Amino acid sequence: MPSIESDQTCHIRWMIRRDMPSVMQIEQASFEFPWTEEEFIRCLRQRDCIGMVAERSEEVVGFMIYELHKSRIHILSFAVHPEFRRQGVGRAMTDKLISKLAYQRRNRIVLEVRETNLDAQLFFRQLGFRATSVLRSFYEDTPEDAFLMQFKPVMNAEESATRRLAG
Repeated sequence: MPSIESDQTCHIRWMIRRDMPSVMQIEQASFEFPWTEEEFIRCLRQRDCIGMVAERSEEVVGFMIYELHKSRIHILSFAVHPEFRRQGVGRAMTDKLISKLAYQRRNRIVLEVRETNLDAQLFFRQLGFRATSVLRSFYEDTPEDAFLMQFKPVMNAEESATRRLAG
């Protein structure tokens, strides 16, 4: 179990195989219907599926799995260890994804959030994500709906002009 350290710096890096026990522990502590290790591995073996972890004092305290698409980044799974929530870990992981939008010409980040996961809805809303639609009976494990949430960066006039010239 991770210990809360006074060092609040968060390092985001690529997920590696030896991170899986920590990722599974966070997954189990975070979700009512967690992914299995086989589901993680199957996903990460796909060409455009990427896993990253957040570390504090060399301990994995959060992770995200996302897919790269031509015009968007799709978050498939995102969690922070319960002991490290509300300490900037989730924001650091989200900032990492937002920074990829400019470099890879992807213009938005999307994810689905369970209708009962109010904490996640509020967290992503606070970071500028907006619910754009309701996905009825989205999950296989329950009849629960999901909210499709999306983040689109606001470009300043200079960035907008540069994009028009480049595009």
